[in-house]
Amino acid sequence: MSCPDCDAEVVAFAVPSALREHAPADAAAICTRCLRVAAASEAGVADAATADPDLGRVDPVFPSGEAGIALALCCGKLESFATNRESIEALVRHAEGAGADVFAFLGRLDAADAAFDLDRRRATLIDAL
Repeated sequence: MSCPDCDAEVVAFAVPSALREHAPADAAAICTRCLRVAAASEAGVADAATADPDLGRVDPVFPSGEAGIALALCCGKLESFATNRESIEALVRHAEGAGADVFAFLGRLDAADAAFDLDRRRATLIDAL
């Protein structure tokens, strides 16, 4: 029940069918420390994946439901913006369509130990949108 990269706690979630092409598996998990996303089975939490996860355990700014799942998957892609740009943009559109204020989310997300430079990725993503 921990991140395969940094051993921190993870939050497991079932990936909605509309987002599966952007996920590592049908059930995924986001790390509460580094924000990497892995298949839930890799993190040992495949049986704990839920359609309405408590992403607030990662950061309280995560919205609930599909918007939160889309943003969690997006965070997992931010380590390589250039490689994942198309997927990131699709996930942002989905989150917005599900009612999330992506700019507010990005502005308030606090992840000092993220696997990527959050400030730099935040600026890049805001410029791209």
